[in-house]
Amino acid sequence: MTLPDPQFNTMGTLQHFIDLQGLDATILTQILDTAEGFTGVNDRKIRQVPLMRGKTVANLFFENSTRTRTAFELATKRLSADILNVDLVTSSTSKGESLLDTLNVLEALQCDMFIVRHSDSGAAHFIARHVSPEINIINGGDGQHSHPTQGMLDMFTIRRHKGDFSKLCVVIIGDIKHSRVARSDIAALVTLGAGEIRVVGPRTLMPADIESLGVVIYPTVESALKDADVIMGLRLQKERMKSATVPSAGEFYRTYGLSPERLKLAKPDALVMHPGPTNRGVEIAGSVADGKQSVILEQVTYGIAIRMAVMSIVMGNSQAMQSAIARNQDNTSIEVTS
Repeated sequence: MTLPDPQFNTMGTLQHFIDLQGLDATILTQILDTAEGFTGVNDRKIRQVPLMRGKTVANLFFENSTRTRTAFELATKRLSADILNVDLVTSSTSKGESLLDTLNVLEALQCDMFIVRHSDSGAAHFIARHVSPEINIINGGDGQHSHPTQGMLDMFTIRRHKGDFSKLCVVIIGDIKHSRVARSDIAALVTLGAGEIRVVGPRTLMPADIESLGVVIYPTVESALKDADVIMGLRLQKERMKSATVPSAGEFYRTYGLSPERLKLAKPDALVMHPGPTNRGVEIAGSVADGKQSVILEQVTYGIAIRMAVMSIVMGNSQAMQSAIARNQDNTSIEVTS
């Protein structure tokens, strides 16, 4: 028996944001369009809109994070909600309290939304199936499975620079096997109709089922980069490797690293992307990461708008929210539709 997708409520709208698999192009485009409106908030004197005033968001990060956690914190504050950063290293979970007991405590504190990052694949799904119906769950990354907001901010960055996905050749290089970002990016690119998605990396870091996701495996970086429009580098996730799967960092760079010479094989206006943190001299040269084709820092900035969009959409599109949107469209265009 297949369980229903926990992301959707009984009305068929997004209650949680857990995985890009199963979301259609209409929903992904809605998120991108909503984020487009939120980018204008950065230009305001007061960088806030009252869409989530009176709500409380809890950051539940069971794994270390800099970019994702701080981006969610900023997004929460710009939506005028209260943010609760739970230190799970010193919390009761480290003293033996179960995950569900911790969630029950946070629900009793009247939190409205949980942002969850966990080392176990499927953790966000598990939590979504066990929280109260009025709670919203957003997946901040679960194991090797999914990182949906990173996937969407990557799509937002690409769309801003390149427009039509159907004309694009996108190359993803590196540790595909352990990368939740790669899986989310691939799911979004397929749904949005990307022209071609190429993957390349060591055989030991390539999932067995990767071609079934709609990508083409290339034997060398050089062949994969030919005429590429977008290049995504991935970090070697040694913390998820159970054994040595690559000879060394130096060998990886010599064979798969994005060097200035290899970059020349792509189109002259090809975008260079990376979810971070970057390991310079391992998966990417410092001069490439800092070069004119790099949009790595733009990805970080756009992550705030994307997370504002996702949070506002899953929190609900009540009449009160629509009224708040209408009152706060000065200098920005925010459209949240169901």
